[in-house]
Amino acid sequence: MVDFQKRDTQRGDTESTADSETHDHDHHAHDRETVGAAILTVSSSRTLDADPSGEAIRDELESAGHEVVTRELVRDDGDRIQTTANHLTDRGDVDVLITTGGTGVTPDDVTVEAVGPLFDKHLPGFGELFRQESKAEIGSRVVATRATAGVADGVPVFVLPGSVDAVELGLEEIILPEIGHLVGLAQRAGHADH
Repeated sequence: MVDFQKRDTQRGDTESTADSETHDHDHHAHDRETVGAAILTVSSSRTLDADPSGEAIRDELESAGHEVVTRELVRDDGDRIQTTANHLTDRGDVDVLITTGGTGVTPDDVTVEAVGPLFDKHLPGFGELFRQESKAEIGSRVVATRATAGVADGVPVFVLPGSVDAVELGLEEIILPEIGHLVGLAQRAGHADH
């Protein structure tokens, strides 16, 4: 096993505590306290007036002090989902996009396939952590959950299942604690117009 601290000391590359603190501070310098969010519900059976998962996402975001700038609903159609998601990530007032629905394994669950090609960067840790957190509640059925995330045109995109329990878990345990940091990082590389 390589002792990295010893190797760095031998090379003269040790980092002082002050340097480490500066690095940590700089790493969070672009964090956003509030973000503008778009919510996209994918469902062939719901409407915006009867969309408990979309409402749960809205409530969670607003309770945390974020602004929901738009809510949309599209049917389970890959082209429409992709077009709508692309339009939302192109909006200047959208810092984050959260989708709900279409992440299962039935033939009409196509959100992952529709949104995935928009990603410039994939965030595999989101899906891994989401499934880990979900396992405590649904056991081995978690294998059918294809929740995922990525960054599209400087906008973090979270693709959640359609159940209220799933969106609340994803928001409370993962998205809300990290969203300000992820938005800041994603926009740091020249996407300040979002």
